[in-house]
Amino acid sequence: MSIKETVLKQLESIVHQFRNVEEQMADPSVIADTKRYNGLAKQYRELEPIIAAHKEYHSANDDLTEYESLLAGKNEDPELLEMAREALPETKEAVEKAFFDLQRLLLPKDPLDGKNVILEIRAGTGGDEAGLFAAEMFRAYQRFSEANGWKMTVSSVNESGIGGFKEVSAVVEGTDVFSQLKYESGTHRVQRVPKTESQGRVHTSAITVAILAEAEDVGIEVKETDLKVDTYRSSGAGGQHVNTTDSAVRLTHLPTGVVVQCQDERSQIKNKEKALKALRAHLYDLKLREQQEQIAADRKNMVGSGDRSEKIRTYNFPQGRVTDHRIKVTLYQLDDFMNGGMKEMIEACRTNFEARRINEAFGEQD
Repeated sequence: MSIKETVLKQLESIVHQFRNVEEQMADPSVIADTKRYNGLAKQYRELEPIIAAHKEYHSANDDLTEYESLLAGKNEDPELLEMAREALPETKEAVEKAFFDLQRLLLPKDPLDGKNVILEIRAGTGGDEAGLFAAEMFRAYQRFSEANGWKMTVSSVNESGIGGFKEVSAVVEGTDVFSQLKYESGTHRVQRVPKTESQGRVHTSAITVAILAEAEDVGIEVKETDLKVDTYRSSGAGGQHVNTTDSAVRLTHLPTGVVVQCQDERSQIKNKEKALKALRAHLYDLKLREQQEQIAADRKNMVGSGDRSEKIRTYNFPQGRVTDHRIKVTLYQLDDFMNGGMKEMIEACRTNFEARRINEAFGEQD
């Protein structure tokens, strides 16, 4: 059975289910039963985008059939034939896009997509230059968050001496944050002439970005007996010169060795709350990776393995380009990207990885 036959067969069942839900929602006895009606309304909302995409696909496919029929037939109207020839490539593209959208909607939803995230950026190889780039990437994600109406709250920052970050952690809250940022995890490489380079040579440095789904309290249990709690004075701007109490908190999860810290708040209690939130996210991520490795140990893409050691992207400043090596996409819009204009790259990553999932789910069958 072909991919198209598999998808369309699945859609027949969904269309039948949608019509059944519509009929039940119009039944006065169902309307009077609030609980039952709300349950059906939820199903309706979930199925509605699939039905709309189904209609879009059939509309585009009907247009394509009409144009192909005109060109293959005996119609001698030159204007009509010219119109069909001009419309054919665009219509074929519309059919392919509509079919891709249908397949994407039929994929099982990632339960993490609607979650907020813990964003962590760390300087890697490259010394001070890596720290400077870590700070610049953090600001790029800040601007992207602002453009999306998300709220970003810094949890912890360890600054280097020249304005860079050794590491920085923040909570990003908003609509579908994880679904947009989840493919950013990995090693990001920068190629440029550092400010401290007197001879104009291009250096290569690297940072790591981690996107962790924020775990809800009920999802991960953290026992006080499993924690080592250290307090210390905040450092950096506005730190020890202003805060003379041990308000910063470092938590060590003894069973796993995971360490998190928070020094953003003046209150030790608030810092501990933020640190616990970050710790749960780390433990949640560990739990997910263990499950994923058991299910598909040989999957090498970032989503499947959680592997953050591979270089995923290069930022080449002399050439003004950013390249994602996983999807083989290069954009010559580096200045815009570093100012938060990363939507095109993020969408390209989402589309590419979703296409891989589609291929796995709807691959050619006998």
